[in-house]
Amino acid sequence: MGTIVQIENVDMHFNMSKEKHDSLKEYVIKLLKKKLLYEDFIALKDITLSISTGDVFGIVGLNGSGKSTLLKIISGILKPTIGTVRVFGSIAPLIELGAGFDMDLTARENIFLNGSVLGFSRTQMREKFDEIVDFSEMSEFLDVPMKNYSSGMVARVGFAIATITKPDILIVDEILSVGDFLFQQKCEDRIQELMSGGTTVIIVSHSLPQIERLCKHVAWLEKGRMVMVGDTEAVCTAYQHAGKPQE
Repeated sequence: MGTIVQIENVDMHFNMSKEKHDSLKEYVIKLLKKKLLYEDFIALKDITLSISTGDVFGIVGLNGSGKSTLLKIISGILKPTIGTVRVFGSIAPLIELGAGFDMDLTARENIFLNGSVLGFSRTQMREKFDEIVDFSEMSEFLDVPMKNYSSGMVARVGFAIATITKPDILIVDEILSVGDFLFQQKCEDRIQELMSGGTTVIIVSHSLPQIERLCKHVAWLEKGRMVMVGDTEAVCTAYQHAGKPQE
Protein backbone atom coordinates (compact mmCIF):
# COMPACT_ATOMS: atom_id res chain seq x y z
CA MET A 1 0.00 0.00 0.00
CA GLY A 2 1.59 3.27 -1.16
CA THR A 3 1.61 6.74 0.39
CA ILE A 4 -1.01 9.20 -0.93
CA VAL A 5 -0.23 12.18 1.35
CA GLN A 6 3.29 12.97 2.56
CA ILE A 7 3.83 15.92 4.92
CA GLU A 8 7.38 16.73 6.02
CA ASN A 9 8.50 19.25 8.66
CA VAL A 10 5.59 21.63 8.04
CA ASP A 11 5.22 24.94 9.91
CA MET A 12 2.36 27.38 9.29
CA HIS A 13 2.71 30.98 10.49
CA PHE A 14 0.12 33.77 10.38
CA ASN A 15 0.62 37.48 11.00
CA MET A 16 -1.85 38.59 13.68
CA SER A 17 -2.36 42.32 14.28
CA LYS A 18 -1.29 43.34 17.81
CA GLU A 19 -3.21 46.61 17.76
CA LYS A 20 -6.85 47.63 17.94
CA HIS A 21 -7.85 50.18 15.29
CA ASP A 22 -10.80 52.51 15.77
CA SER A 23 -11.47 52.89 12.07
CA LEU A 24 -10.61 51.44 8.68
CA LYS A 25 -8.98 54.78 7.80
CA GLU A 26 -6.57 54.50 10.75
CA TYR A 27 -5.73 50.91 9.75
CA VAL A 28 -5.05 51.88 6.08
CA ILE A 29 -2.86 54.87 7.09
CA LYS A 30 -0.74 52.67 9.38
CA LEU A 31 -0.58 49.99 6.70
CA LEU A 32 0.68 52.48 4.09
CA LYS A 33 3.24 53.91 6.52
CA LYS A 34 4.31 50.35 7.39
CA LYS A 35 3.63 51.04 11.06
CA LEU A 36 1.31 48.11 11.71
CA LEU A 37 2.50 45.85 14.51
CA TYR A 38 2.08 42.13 13.99
CA GLU A 39 2.47 39.12 16.18
CA ASP A 40 3.74 35.91 14.60
CA PHE A 41 1.14 33.23 15.32
CA ILE A 42 2.34 29.66 14.77
CA ALA A 43 -0.67 27.53 13.79
CA LEU A 44 1.38 24.39 13.04
CA LYS A 45 4.89 23.46 14.16
CA ASP A 46 7.11 20.71 12.72
CA ILE A 47 4.33 18.42 11.43
CA THR A 48 5.49 15.24 9.71
CA LEU A 49 2.82 12.79 8.63
CA SER A 50 2.30 10.02 6.09
CA ILE A 51 -1.15 8.80 5.03
CA SER A 52 -1.49 5.55 3.08
CA THR A 53 -3.71 4.98 0.07
CA GLY A 54 -7.13 3.65 1.13
CA ASP A 55 -6.70 4.69 4.76
CA VAL A 56 -9.42 6.40 6.77
CA PHE A 57 -7.44 8.91 8.78
CA GLY A 58 -8.85 10.97 11.65
CA ILE A 59 -7.46 14.17 13.17
CA VAL A 60 -8.45 15.08 16.74
CA GLY A 61 -7.65 17.99 19.04
CA LEU A 62 -9.26 20.89 20.85
CA ASN A 63 -10.40 24.05 19.08
CA GLY A 64 -7.36 26.01 17.92
CA SER A 65 -5.09 22.97 17.77
CA GLY A 66 -4.47 23.39 14.02
CA LYS A 67 -6.74 20.64 12.62
CA SER A 68 -8.51 22.74 9.98
CA THR A 69 -5.26 24.50 9.04
CA LEU A 70 -3.67 21.11 8.37
CA LEU A 71 -6.62 20.07 6.18
CA LYS A 72 -6.34 23.31 4.18
CA ILE A 73 -2.62 22.67 3.63
CA ILE A 74 -3.32 19.11 2.41
CA SER A 75 -6.07 20.47 0.12
CA GLY A 76 -3.72 23.10 -1.34
CA ILE A 77 -5.83 26.01 -0.04
CA LEU A 78 -2.90 27.15 2.14
CA LYS A 79 0.81 26.93 1.34
CA PRO A 80 2.96 26.03 4.36
CA THR A 81 5.46 28.61 5.62
CA ILE A 82 8.09 25.88 5.97
CA GLY A 83 8.18 22.25 4.85
CA THR A 84 6.76 20.19 2.00
CA VAL A 85 3.40 18.59 1.23
CA ARG A 86 3.01 16.03 -1.54
CA VAL A 87 -0.40 14.70 -2.56
CA PHE A 88 -0.68 11.90 -5.12
CA GLY A 89 -4.26 12.06 -6.39
CA SER A 90 -7.44 14.10 -6.85
CA ILE A 91 -9.04 15.74 -3.80
CA ALA A 92 -12.69 16.47 -2.97
CA PRO A 93 -12.53 18.83 0.02
CA LEU A 94 -15.53 19.41 2.32
CA ILE A 95 -13.79 21.91 4.56
CA GLU A 96 -15.95 25.00 4.96
CA LEU A 97 -19.71 24.74 4.92
CA GLY A 98 -20.98 26.48 1.80
CA ALA A 99 -17.55 26.88 0.17
CA GLY A 100 -18.03 26.91 -3.59
CA PHE A 101 -21.69 27.93 -3.28
CA ASP A 102 -23.27 31.27 -4.18
CA MET A 103 -25.91 31.57 -1.46
CA ASP A 104 -28.07 33.91 -3.58
CA LEU A 105 -28.51 31.16 -6.17
CA THR A 106 -30.86 28.18 -5.89
CA ALA A 107 -29.68 24.69 -5.01
CA ARG A 108 -30.29 23.64 -8.63
CA GLU A 109 -27.95 26.39 -9.89
CA ASN A 110 -25.42 25.71 -7.15
CA ILE A 111 -25.16 22.02 -7.99
CA PHE A 112 -23.80 22.98 -11.42
CA LEU A 113 -21.67 25.82 -10.00
CA ASN A 114 -20.11 23.65 -7.27
CA GLY A 115 -19.58 20.83 -9.75
CA SER A 116 -17.56 23.14 -12.01
CA VAL A 117 -15.50 24.28 -8.99
CA LEU A 118 -14.68 20.60 -8.35
CA GLY A 119 -13.69 20.16 -12.03
CA PHE A 120 -16.80 18.42 -13.41
CA SER A 121 -18.23 19.35 -16.83
CA ARG A 122 -21.83 20.48 -17.25
CA THR A 123 -22.57 17.19 -19.07
CA GLN A 124 -21.18 15.17 -16.14
CA MET A 125 -23.29 17.18 -13.70
CA ARG A 126 -26.44 16.64 -15.82
CA GLU A 127 -25.77 12.90 -15.75
CA LYS A 128 -25.29 12.91 -11.97
CA PHE A 129 -27.95 15.53 -11.15
CA ASP A 130 -30.80 13.18 -10.15
CA GLU A 131 -28.43 11.07 -8.04
CA ILE A 132 -27.18 14.19 -6.19
CA VAL A 133 -30.74 15.38 -5.53
CA ASP A 134 -31.86 11.93 -4.36
CA PHE A 135 -28.95 11.59 -1.94
CA SER A 136 -29.37 15.11 -0.52
CA GLU A 137 -33.16 14.64 -0.18
CA MET A 138 -33.56 18.28 -1.23
CA SER A 139 -35.92 17.83 -4.23
CA GLU A 140 -38.66 19.98 -2.62
CA PHE A 141 -36.23 22.87 -2.11
CA LEU A 142 -34.27 22.75 -5.39
CA ASP A 143 -35.47 26.15 -6.58
CA VAL A 144 -35.12 27.94 -3.23
CA PRO A 145 -32.10 30.29 -2.80
CA MET A 146 -29.54 28.57 -0.57
CA LYS A 147 -29.36 31.60 1.73
CA ASN A 148 -32.70 30.30 3.06
CA TYR A 149 -31.23 26.86 3.82
CA SER A 150 -30.24 25.71 7.29
CA SER A 151 -26.62 24.63 7.82
CA GLY A 152 -27.78 21.00 7.73
CA MET A 153 -29.45 21.49 4.33
CA VAL A 154 -26.30 23.14 2.92
CA ALA A 155 -24.22 20.23 4.23
CA ARG A 156 -26.52 17.71 2.53
CA VAL A 157 -26.05 19.33 -0.88
CA GLY A 158 -22.29 19.84 -0.41
CA PHE A 159 -21.69 16.26 0.68
CA ALA A 160 -23.86 14.84 -2.12
CA ILE A 161 -21.87 16.74 -4.79
CA ALA A 162 -18.39 16.04 -3.36
CA THR A 163 -19.00 12.29 -3.12
CA ILE A 164 -20.91 11.75 -6.36
CA THR A 165 -17.75 10.54 -8.08
CA LYS A 166 -15.02 8.59 -6.35
CA PRO A 167 -12.16 11.02 -5.61
CA ASP A 168 -8.74 9.65 -4.66
CA ILE A 169 -8.98 11.64 -1.41
CA LEU A 170 -12.08 12.88 0.42
CA ILE A 171 -11.44 15.51 3.11
CA VAL A 172 -14.23 16.10 5.63
CA ASP A 173 -14.05 18.83 8.31
CA GLU A 174 -16.85 18.66 10.89
CA ILE A 175 -19.42 18.59 8.11
CA LEU A 176 -20.93 15.38 9.51
CA SER A 177 -21.72 17.18 12.77
CA VAL A 178 -24.53 19.20 11.16
CA GLY A 179 -27.87 17.81 10.10
CA ASP A 180 -29.97 15.08 11.63
CA PHE A 181 -28.86 11.68 12.86
CA LEU A 182 -30.32 9.76 9.91
CA PHE A 183 -28.45 11.88 7.36
CA GLN A 184 -25.21 11.56 9.35
CA GLN A 185 -25.67 7.79 9.15
CA LYS A 186 -26.26 8.08 5.42
CA CYS A 187 -23.02 10.08 5.06
CA GLU A 188 -21.10 7.49 7.07
CA ASP A 189 -22.49 4.74 4.82
CA ARG A 190 -21.34 6.71 1.74
CA ILE A 191 -17.86 7.09 3.29
CA GLN A 192 -17.72 3.33 3.91
CA GLU A 193 -18.71 2.82 0.27
CA LEU A 194 -15.93 5.15 -0.94
CA MET A 195 -13.43 3.38 1.33
CA SER A 196 -14.32 0.00 -0.14
CA GLY A 197 -13.66 1.55 -3.58
CA GLY A 198 -10.17 2.60 -2.51
CA THR A 199 -10.77 6.28 -1.68
CA THR A 200 -8.59 7.70 1.09
CA VAL A 201 -10.67 9.63 3.64
CA ILE A 202 -9.31 12.28 6.02
CA ILE A 203 -11.74 13.36 8.75
CA VAL A 204 -11.71 16.05 11.43
CA SER A 205 -14.42 15.59 14.04
CA HIS A 206 -15.09 16.52 17.66
CA SER A 207 -17.09 13.29 17.93
CA LEU A 208 -14.71 10.61 19.20
CA PRO A 209 -17.33 7.85 18.73
CA GLN A 210 -17.53 8.85 15.06
CA ILE A 211 -13.73 8.83 14.72
CA GLU A 212 -13.59 5.42 16.45
CA ARG A 213 -16.31 4.03 14.15
CA LEU A 214 -14.80 5.22 10.88
CA CYS A 215 -11.03 5.63 11.21
CA LYS A 216 -8.14 3.19 11.02
CA HIS A 217 -5.48 5.70 12.11
CA VAL A 218 -5.61 9.00 14.01
CA ALA A 219 -3.34 12.01 14.60
CA TRP A 220 -3.71 14.08 17.78
CA LEU A 221 -2.80 17.76 17.53
CA GLU A 222 -2.36 20.15 20.44
CA LYS A 223 -1.48 23.84 20.03
CA GLY A 224 -0.20 23.18 16.52
CA ARG A 225 2.08 20.29 17.46
CA MET A 226 1.73 16.57 16.86
CA VAL A 227 1.23 14.79 20.18
CA MET A 228 0.63 11.28 18.86
CA VAL A 229 -0.16 9.40 15.66
CA GLY A 230 -1.09 5.73 15.32
CA ASP A 231 -3.92 3.21 15.53
CA THR A 232 -7.32 4.71 16.34
CA GLU A 233 -7.87 2.91 19.63
CA ALA A 234 -4.47 3.83 21.10
CA VAL A 235 -4.62 7.51 20.11
CA CYS A 236 -8.27 8.04 21.11
CA THR A 237 -7.68 6.37 24.50
CA ALA A 238 -4.64 8.58 25.19
CA TYR A 239 -6.55 11.69 24.02
CA GLN A 240 -9.51 10.95 26.28
CA HIS A 241 -7.28 10.31 29.32
CA ALA A 242 -5.37 13.55 28.70
CA GLY A 243 -8.58 15.51 29.21
CA LYS A 244 -9.32 13.93 32.58
CA PRO A 245 -7.95 15.30 35.87
CA GLN A 246 -5.20 13.16 37.37
CA GLU A 247 -6.19 11.31 40.55
